[in-house]
Amino acid sequence: MNIFRNEEERDAYWFLIPALLIIVLLIAYPFLYGIYLSFTNTKVGSRGVFIGLENFIRLFSSSVFKKVLLNSTYFTVGSIALKFIIGLSIALVIENLKRGKKFIRGAILLPWVVPTALSVLAWWWMFNPNFSILNWIIVKLGLSSKGVPWLSKQNYAMFSVILVNVWRGVPFFTISFLAGLVSIGKEFYEAAETEGAKSWQKFYYITLPLLKPVIVIVLLFSTLMTISEFNIIYILTGGGPMYGTHLLATLAYQEGIATGDISKGAAISIFLFPILFLASYLQLRIIRQGVRR
Repeated sequence: MNIFRNEEERDAYWFLIPALLIIVLLIAYPFLYGIYLSFTNTKVGSRGVFIGLENFIRLFSSSVFKKVLLNSTYFTVGSIALKFIIGLSIALVIENLKRGKKFIRGAILLPWVVPTALSVLAWWWMFNPNFSILNWIIVKLGLSSKGVPWLSKQNYAMFSVILVNVWRGVPFFTISFLAGLVSIGKEFYEAAETEGAKSWQKFYYITLPLLKPVIVIVLLFSTLMTISEFNIIYILTGGGPMYGTHLLATLAYQEGIATGDISKGAAISIFLFPILFLASYLQLRIIRQGVRR
């Protein structure tokens, strides 16, 4: 019995098999195996046994884990809010330029296309207390006699990693919003001008509603990437000082790889899944409601 309706459908499934194998081997299997490990007491070099929810109970009773949850919230909300405001502002400015749009669009992408390790190392040099160019400028301007302890105090360290994440993420927001602004017909603004609408009214009643699908998609992807950030934290601060900048991803690496407690690291990693799933579900639901309207 032929299960395919025609040869084209059969060929389509054959072409999908390599992609499905990659998804199963590199995504589905590690994810399911991580779930299994989170319910065991597996450590490096020793096979664990099933212990149920003990790893998760230990996490919720840990002050370090609670601190990391707060860090992840501050980092994600702060970074996304700044990236949204700055990215949308830059996109609106570029859209209204008469000349040089192509050059600026290309230049704005540089922070995003530069390898993360390379760009973060440059920021680490600028934050370093011994030869920080930022502190040199601050001292020369007379704003401080000793400079700012960018990476040695928790509040400053959190601000620093948020700053670097915003610097890297703004181009993604800007280019995405630019694509959305280009798709908005000029006739909407012309009609509003004939009615005497002011600039803020055109922005609030035309730009934002028509840009809403793009905004939701960009926020969704940025939330997924920001809350699971690893490279910036690991290179810039290593999670310090005193767990002040540790996020769930870096804590999972420290517990699972650095200390060898694989099951605890897996439990921390799996904890990200319901958060990301809920964020994705809420934002996609907003998109569907917008489409229905």
